[in-house]
Amino acid sequence: MSAIPTRMVVHALVREDGTVAGEELYEVAALLGMTDQQVRLCVKRLVTEGRFTVEGRGRRAVLRLAGAEPGAGLPLVPEVEFVRHAYRQDRGLEPWDGLWHAFAFAVPESARAARDSLRDALTGLGAAPVQGGLYVTPNAIGPYVRAHAAELGLAEALTCLSTRDLVVGGTDDPRALAERLWPLPEIAARYGELRALAEQPAGPGPADGLAHAVTLAAAFSAAMLPDPLLPPELLPQPWPGATARAAASEAWDRLGAAAPAPGPRLFRLYGEALA
Repeated sequence: MSAIPTRMVVHALVREDGTVAGEELYEVAALLGMTDQQVRLCVKRLVTEGRFTVEGRGRRAVLRLAGAEPGAGLPLVPEVEFVRHAYRQDRGLEPWDGLWHAFAFAVPESARAARDSLRDALTGLGAAPVQGGLYVTPNAIGPYVRAHAAELGLAEALTCLSTRDLVVGGTDDPRALAERLWPLPEIAARYGELRALAEQPAGPGPADGLAHAVTLAAAFSAAMLPDPLLPPELLPQPWPGATARAAASEAWDRLGAAAPAPGPRLFRLYGEALA
């Protein structure tokens, strides 16, 4: 895994009342290889940006989340709806109906920024490019795509269709298409890293457990965010994503039970996402 940004650690340690204890922040950051100077500079930037206010200095400081409710979203947690969908897939509760959903658009260079945003939205939702301006996915993401296109003023440029008959470069077998269109080995490798981390025990102290939780959250996002969440029918079995998510769920239970009170809202938010 790449290094965890210091600001991510700050956000991960926000408690339900919207505060971060300076002593806890510095201790956890040190366990993650960060210096006190890194933490001080990060806190200063977050305050300057208006994201936090601070009372006191150094380890005795208390940071308070500014401009948001204490239960608001957290950068470390992927969209709850998609996490729940992934776990439902793992339990066999979201069988594939055999439909491929295709999206095509032709946007002039004068609207390049909007075109790039629509392209990013499609890939972010797990669609794969087939050729210029044509994307496909086995998941019914049409409502999200159409809503984003409308926000960009590109509703008239978007074509959506569904089919059971998809042939790409002479390939029509669904599993072969999935292997051709998505980088499954790379996705599986990220989940392998997540599983290894989830099965690794945390250190004995409260700060060790929090540091492990931050690292686990970062690894979970790193694996989940690029995952197109293909139906199990299109994936090699056993699929590393399912086993890694199961290991992560068990790890969250262990870490949450051992966390000092009051613990970070991170555990509640992940608990809601994994429910």
